[in-house]
Amino acid sequence: MTSVSLKDEWDRLDSGTRTWLLENPACLVLPPAMSAKVSKGAHGDLERDQYGQVVLSREDRDFIREKAEAAGTIMRVPTREYRFFDTAPLPVIRKAPPSPDEAR
Repeated sequence: MTSVSLKDEWDRLDSGTRTWLLENPACLVLPPAMSAKVSKGAHGDLERDQYGQVVLSREDRDFIREKAEAAGTIMRVPTREYRFFDTAPLPVIRKAPPSPDEAR
């Protein structure tokens, strides 16, 4: 089998899988259930990580972002905002202003 891109497999994906991808355009690695769905009818090898999850290439991410923009799912996603699916944003920890005693 040869290596393929998500673009090559797009028309083979079911509508639910395509919708999920369009709603999650910043995903770097597909979660296990989505990896299985995308790989199910693939006509080639998709890149996988050590856990068997599909790793989206830069080409794949750009393709999904373009499709999502065309479908109106997203307005514009800056490329620097790609993230792993299962990571939560880091909380912002604000330091309280110094008390009058600390300011002296």
